[in-house]
Amino acid sequence: MAERCPVAVDRASGRRPAAGIPGADGPASPILARVIATSTPAAGEAPAPTPVLTGAAEPSLRAAPLELFLDLVFVFTVTQLTGSLAHHLTPGGFTQVLVMLAVIWWMYDAFIWLTNAMPPSTHGRRGLLMLAMAGFLVISLSVPHAFEGSGVAFGWAYLLVVAVHTGMFAMSGVKLGPVLRMGGLNLVNTGLVVAGGYLTGSAQLTLWAGAFALQFAIPRLVDLPSFQLRADHFVERHGLVVIIAFGESVIAIGVGAGTAELTAPLVAVALLSLAVCVGLWWAYFGRDDDTRAEHHMAALPSDRRNRLAVSVYNLGHYGLLLGVLLFAAGVKSAVAHPGAAISAAQAAALAGGVALFLVVNAAVRRTFALGPNLPRLVAAAVVAAATVLGTAVSALAQVAAVTLALAAAFGWEQRSARRAGLSAPGETLHG
Repeated sequence: MAERCPVAVDRASGRRPAAGIPGADGPASPILARVIATSTPAAGEAPAPTPVLTGAAEPSLRAAPLELFLDLVFVFTVTQLTGSLAHHLTPGGFTQVLVMLAVIWWMYDAFIWLTNAMPPSTHGRRGLLMLAMAGFLVISLSVPHAFEGSGVAFGWAYLLVVAVHTGMFAMSGVKLGPVLRMGGLNLVNTGLVVAGGYLTGSAQLTLWAGAFALQFAIPRLVDLPSFQLRADHFVERHGLVVIIAFGESVIAIGVGAGTAELTAPLVAVALLSLAVCVGLWWAYFGRDDDTRAEHHMAALPSDRRNRLAVSVYNLGHYGLLLGVLLFAAGVKSAVAHPGAAISAAQAAALAGGVALFLVVNAAVRRTFALGPNLPRLVAAAVVAAATVLGTAVSALAQVAAVTLALAAAFGWEQRSARRAGLSAPGETLHG
């Protein structure tokens, strides 16, 4: 990866060079040479306007509309997984969702890596991405009964997604050796998923869990520095996925309410559940954490950046998504029965999802040297303890306690920031 250096910004448009233009991804020195050349007038010409320079060596790359379209399919995936979990709030049902989310997220995240290296800027690339979108749709459709007969469709659709991903990466300009190693390992992973689809019960779960375990080894067996990530696009895409997951929580509120009469307890628990969603949003995006993470990533050399991308954005975001799924499954029951006590499993899902999100979020923030994190960890413990309110008092009481815990944690953070003299968002506060 080239060292960071100034990049010219088009004076007419006010933008950096667009991603995907030949030469835009080249070393920093040719870019600087073009800046110097364009700023030096020829004989008899008036001096050219002084180009505006930025501190980033990489041309700006933002999410394309087609990538957002692909996210709509992921919305359906999250909805299907949430519904499956809500209907099977048992250790076995949770384990199945745990494994399915891991297998699906592995390849969905792989397409974020792909479009980072190969933006869908041509009709051919867009067509292949749409083909992968069709594969993800079939996977999503098969989720509710993936362990009851539709695992075959899940497996073959997964194979299609892996084939498209590997083929497109082979055309992306990345060294062919690492791409082939990655594709081969993903095919081994897929073989376990396809074979498991023909089985049932514990045999199927064992093979799919094996695929899940293999995902931890693949990044260590691939030459990660060969995949040069652009931090702005990578961070933005994962932020959009998290927002998609939050949207599923809002949908869960509506599904839980159904056609029930809008009583005061129902309205109260719905609004408080929305407040919890806002709290999770603040935990992820508040104080410009996404922007600060982007700057942190952009400053790293290629090998360290990619290792961080795997640990934080693949594994870490898997934990965040699982937390949102758990909360959404629990909140369905809370909204459906606001004034009554809910089962231990439902209360545990609601509280456990929020607590898991806060713990993983604190770990991610610590990785990026962001803080303070102690208030979020304390809030996670309080939220977990609030499970007893859902089982002994009412769903409304539990959701209210979770909301208060989040509000208190963020208030604590704000007071800490003021004492440290960091009143504006975007300042770094360690802790």
